[in-house]
Amino acid sequence: MPGPAVAGFHPEQVRGRAHFRKATQEEERPMSDAKTTQDHNEIRKWAESRGGKPARVSDTGGKNDAGILRLDFDPKDEGLEPISWDEFFRKFDSEKLSFLYQDKTADGKTSRFHKFVNG
Repeated sequence: MPGPAVAGFHPEQVRGRAHFRKATQEEERPMSDAKTTQDHNEIRKWAESRGGKPARVSDTGGKNDAGILRLDFDPKDEGLEPISWDEFFRKFDSEKLSFLYQDKTADGKTSRFHKFVNG
């Protein structure tokens, strides 16, 4: 079963051993550019355009702490609890986070790739 291209080569399984072949031009195409922002409106627009909602990891946080932030997309992740955008962004700002995201995949499809990174 083929895996991802690594350093211009693509692994293939042959009788339990990994053999490498030169990646095709299609496989070498670079990942679409990732962007970083701290702009609340940009983050919210990006998430909502993909059906994302603000959430936290269940059993994290407390009365005045949102906990570990996530964006929840359909189908709903049972390990996440919904929170308001206000609560989400209070935590986002207090932790001085940045939002790393991708608009499109390398093949031009809408991407949901994102992560929260130290700002």
